[in-house]
Amino acid sequence: MKSGGPNLSEDITVGDATGVVFDAVDVLLNDSLDPISDEDLVELMRDWETTRRRMAAFEHKLVREIETRNLPEKAGVKRVSKYLEQTLRLGHAEACARVRAAEQLGMRQTGGEVLEPRLPWTAAYQQMGMVSVDSARRIAQIMDRIPAEIDVEDRDLAEFELASFAAQSTPDDLPKIGDRILGYLDPDGRFTREVDRQRRRGLTLGKQGVDGMSVISAQVTPALRAVLDPIFASLARPGMCNGDDAESPWTTEGLDDEALAGLERAARRDPRTAAQRNHDALLAFLRPEMGPENTGQHRGLPVSTIITMSLAEVEAAAGVATTASGGTVPLEEALQLAQKSKPFLAIFDHAGRPLHLGRAKRLANAAQRMALIATERGCTRPGCSAPATLTQVHHVTEWNKGGKTDIENLTLACDACHALIHDGPGGWKTVAMPKDSEHAGRTGWIPPAHIDPSRTPQVNDRHHAGELMAASLARLRDRTRPPVKWWSRR
Repeated sequence: MKSGGPNLSEDITVGDATGVVFDAVDVLLNDSLDPISDEDLVELMRDWETTRRRMAAFEHKLVREIETRNLPEKAGVKRVSKYLEQTLRLGHAEACARVRAAEQLGMRQTGGEVLEPRLPWTAAYQQMGMVSVDSARRIAQIMDRIPAEIDVEDRDLAEFELASFAAQSTPDDLPKIGDRILGYLDPDGRFTREVDRQRRRGLTLGKQGVDGMSVISAQVTPALRAVLDPIFASLARPGMCNGDDAESPWTTEGLDDEALAGLERAARRDPRTAAQRNHDALLAFLRPEMGPENTGQHRGLPVSTIITMSLAEVEAAAGVATTASGGTVPLEEALQLAQKSKPFLAIFDHAGRPLHLGRAKRLANAAQRMALIATERGCTRPGCSAPATLTQVHHVTEWNKGGKTDIENLTLACDACHALIHDGPGGWKTVAMPKDSEHAGRTGWIPPAHIDPSRTPQVNDRHHAGELMAASLARLRDRTRPPVKWWSRR
């Protein structure tokens, strides 16, 4: 099945094109999908998704035209969003969202001059059908957070990187990449100062209701988040601290193999939501007999805040440190947390990979896991957002296939992604990226054929925003922006 439709003549009108779309939709709705093979159905879904994204770009054009013609004013309506509500019978939120999207991604006119969109790279990718409406909305939100003092070139680089990343990932990946990019744009806190974060910090315990329940609202600093994350990662695991299960453990301190097996059984019968588990974990941690010294271990390491920072960042006292739970901490705050910590020095090669650290047994040791936390930072399957605290150590070449427990053959994978690795239909595979690769030494994941028929190894960039920014700088050195008229052409 080939994507796209018949070639339309140059003199076809917008009305004619709309009629073609209407007729095509009638066919799509009325014809059966039964004759289509499974492979063609998957390709059809991809083609349809691409078309939907391109149609969203046309919606921006319509909204901007409404503004240019002053149709709301002619109808006696003050706002474009209200005009859309009344004309198209849209909800208020939907109408406002379309207007905001058109403002960011639609062509503009000033004094008869046609200007490119405010987010030109995102608009271009959407016109090509590579960026979804949700991704475009999240990119706009991230760009709004960039301080006005950041120069135009850096803003342009940030938007290009976000749009490029969105074209090959999901919208859920964008917020964390955006946080990393914002950290690199303002590494020394010139525009977002620590005093601003401290001013906004707070925790409010609401009034107790008639049912005895209370609402908590909070703005927590990066330091408090870094301390809380490992507690939740350990004590809020399924099966832990469940007051409705008499066999549920309340600490991982001293658990033997039999007790760990009991925890797995408790997890399978745990009906709580993630929010309920977080509540019960905090309650358990604050109990008088608990405390930090009794929280035990989590995936082979003591339950504690693990912060990764480079020597260059420490010497410059600028940038952001990374926690094992996937968060970031301004370096000044991270250094304060580290004053009374136990440092762990990891040495990496020029490609950012840990030097050899071998082991003859199947299970990785604590030192190897610490090294993986420092270099991988989270699950390595493309698109997965699981931080290092929610992962296990995986053999890139499996142990039962001769793979060694050496640092070169180890990576991090969360439980859900680890279960995807198998030799059956729909199974993923892991490989070490070759030396001549752009990502030499990192773990590549080979997706099943229904995701990528070419089965090309892919890496997860979600936990490595710094590398994304560096790659963008290299790509942009010889880049020139297309002329304005390009944006309005197919």
